[in-house]
Amino acid sequence: MTGRTPPLGSSSAPLRVGLVGYGLAGSVFHAPLIAATEGLALDTVVTSNPERQEQARAEFPDVRVAASADDLLARADELDLVVIASPNKTHVPLATAALKTGLPVVVDKPIAGTAAEARELAALAEERGLLLSVFQNRRWDNDFLTLRALMEDGELGDVWRFESRFERWRPQLKGGWRESGDPAEIGGLLYDLGSHVVDQALVLFGPATHVYAESDVRRAGAQADDDTFIAITHAGGVRSHLYVSATTAQLGPRFRVLGSQAGYVKYGLDPQEAALREGARPGDGTEWGTEPEAMWGGLGSGESPLTGGGRPVPTLPGDYPAYYAAVAAALRDGAPNPVTALEAAAALDVLEAARRSARDGVVVSL
Repeated sequence: MTGRTPPLGSSSAPLRVGLVGYGLAGSVFHAPLIAATEGLALDTVVTSNPERQEQARAEFPDVRVAASADDLLARADELDLVVIASPNKTHVPLATAALKTGLPVVVDKPIAGTAAEARELAALAEERGLLLSVFQNRRWDNDFLTLRALMEDGELGDVWRFESRFERWRPQLKGGWRESGDPAEIGGLLYDLGSHVVDQALVLFGPATHVYAESDVRRAGAQADDDTFIAITHAGGVRSHLYVSATTAQLGPRFRVLGSQAGYVKYGLDPQEAALREGARPGDGTEWGTEPEAMWGGLGSGESPLTGGGRPVPTLPGDYPAYYAAVAAALRDGAPNPVTALEAAAALDVLEAARRSARDGVVVSL
């Protein structure tokens, strides 16, 4: 699959987007970013929840509301793109239905429960000549962009070890399908936050050859994993140690990257999610994706920057809007797909191997 899709043409009219799902993913991430992207227009929101329907109308007065995906796809000729931000178990059937109606599709991560399903979707999109893209927004986190720049500039030398943590302190359950123990729901942190940290590791360091994992259910009443560790050996020799947890009372560094010349240590999460949750929007006149100097990471060798070694590294601004700008360019001009389904399938290979490793206590070869 080339990662490109035939252009829709050079019409100046914005591309009309149907958004399926208006929970956390739909309302906090996708709708605001779609609305802020030049060349895209949020046409329809699909949700059967009356409160969320009213929320969508209040936040986007011109939007149409549909009660089901079937209602949306019944007028596929009025749309140019479908975005699927509904619960994980619906991703494959909804993406399949949308592609079969002839519509390009964006799917929130994880695209599917298995790598095989992701590859089947990729094949369907290829057969139909349609864009199928996966919303891996953490590729546009501020710390990830900064680390990539440091690596490209040779500041670290050869990277030997990559530590990445997406940790939270949530001792009380929130409820909902994400914490369900039903395998059909594709819940738990391995497939939720794990989708982010594994994707980032593969983008930075290439294919995995071996996977080892430890996965636990720590909180009383929890049914799905809430404290998971994944170790990846990459084909190039880098070792990635990835942590996702809801049970971390003291948070570690977001990144700790060790190379032959220097190391980079960065604490704190990218500020874009918090800004979106608080109602800030890209292009509203405020700086987007920036963080204060106190949150900058440190680059050095021999000791921690906190104890006088190394130097602060200005963090590049995070840029979630870049994802949908790239989607619009792919649809309008035939530009590259920002995140392909085959890339997502490679990450699912690792997640499936991690699940097997944690279950059986073995190292899994890919």
